[in-house]
Amino acid sequence: MLEFLTEPWSYPFMQRAFIEVVIIGIATGLVGCLVVLRGLAFIGDALIHAVFPGVVLAMILGYDIMLGAFIFGGATALGIGLASRNQRVSHDAAIGVVFTAFFALGIVMVSARRGFAGEVTALLFGNILAISERDILITAALAAGVILTTLAFMRVFVLIAFDRTLAASAGYPVFRLELLLLLLVTVTVVFSLQAIGNLLVLSLLVTPAAAARVLTDRLTRMLVFSVLIAVGSGITGLYVSFHYDLSASGSIALTTTSVFLLALVFAPRHGYVSRYLQFRRGEHHAHHFHEVHEESQVEGTGNR
Repeated sequence: MLEFLTEPWSYPFMQRAFIEVVIIGIATGLVGCLVVLRGLAFIGDALIHAVFPGVVLAMILGYDIMLGAFIFGGATALGIGLASRNQRVSHDAAIGVVFTAFFALGIVMVSARRGFAGEVTALLFGNILAISERDILITAALAAGVILTTLAFMRVFVLIAFDRTLAASAGYPVFRLELLLLLLVTVTVVFSLQAIGNLLVLSLLVTPAAAARVLTDRLTRMLVFSVLIAVGSGITGLYVSFHYDLSASGSIALTTTSVFLLALVFAPRHGYVSRYLQFRRGEHHAHHFHEVHEESQVEGTGNR
């Protein structure tokens, strides 16, 4: 058992992968709570697909993929925010229009460049085992900015998530704050891309927070649980990947999903088992009350 835990740490590429997944887990765990509370899971998915052409373009031109992802991700966030301000265009419609257009552009760019399949596969599924020390430093710097900004505006973000009208009447610049949140999600998606991959970033951005939401009703605990689930799932996924020669990002995504399913079934208050037991207790109390009521009626009749 000890060797199972210590062996991966003897390899530098695994050491870097563990550090990377912890950094990403903390950031996605925090931002993911706001995504879940605000109901922005679809926007997260849209941003993940919308940065695709930016990454492809950066790879074609020989630039860092993060640069292209930032440009297209920022344009997507801005486009969704501006389009949804029109009362004739719903939020979901704005998201659908913007992200499908950008993702389609990425597909056209890939189809126009032959011999690009291998690079695109790495982009879609990520390669956390190939992370360099430079990548870790960039991720750490961007994640620190995201984490500090998220914590600084957390109370306002939560207020907007639960009551947008109240936040606006209190004088908060709701549109700017919503745009800021979209940009935070964009940055988080971008620095997670290289490690987790375009298709699986959502597993760390949404699933741990969704599991934490089932486990607790308190915001502080939700934040803590979400981060612990994201980081723990990342580390567990890397162990599974190393020992059983499986995809690292896929193992991480399946681990987060497994935790969510366990929470959904066994959560103390909101899990299916707990709700079933509460239902049975309610049935028992109702049945007992009915029996007592019937007995009292019989006794009252006899006394007459």
